Amino acid sequence: MRKRIAMLFALLLAMTAVAVAQIPTAGNVFFGYSYNRADTGFDNRGNLNGWEGSVEGKIFPYVGLVADVSGHYGNLPDPVLGDVSTRVHSFLFGPRVSFSTGKVRPFAHVLIGAAHLNESTLGFENSDTGFADAIGGGIDYHLVPLVSWRVQLDDLQTRFNGGRQDDARFSTGLVFRF
Repeated sequence: MRKRIAMLFALLLAMTAVAVAQIPTAGNVFFGYSYNRADTGFDNRGNLNGWEGSVEGKIFPYVGLVADVSGHYGNLPDPVLGDVSTRVHSFLFGPRVSFSTGKVRPFAHVLIGAAHLNESTLGFENSDTGFADAIGGGIDYHLVPLVSWRVQLDDLQTRFNGGRQDDARFSTGLVFRF
């Protein structure tokens, strides 16, 4: 019986070591301002301002996995209803490829997930959640040890109200590396 318990303990210890080896040992956290040239599907296109945050964990020297969240807010003009109060939140995940050269680290990513839209005007409410993806990239510029400045541009594609919207999303802010 003791031999079986010892073997089970050894197996669990080995599995724990393998699991710890899978945890990324490097990565970064980004938070900053974000601008979205938005289209919500009701013939209203306009400017939304907000924030974006992401966490990246490296799984290989040049490849990381990214979790990206953003929120954009503002009023979009509608030809019939007037200004429409609009909020768009996106939740995206995917791989990012990057490399460092001197003080810059260019990167490119393909992210997929979901986005949520909430619009209201004159007592009218519209809320929809749909598939979203972002293809883009940017540059991190090294400022001081473990801190960089990021400039990023994405083609953010959403699917609201039975249609497809292609938005340009620009983000900038601080990156903290670990």
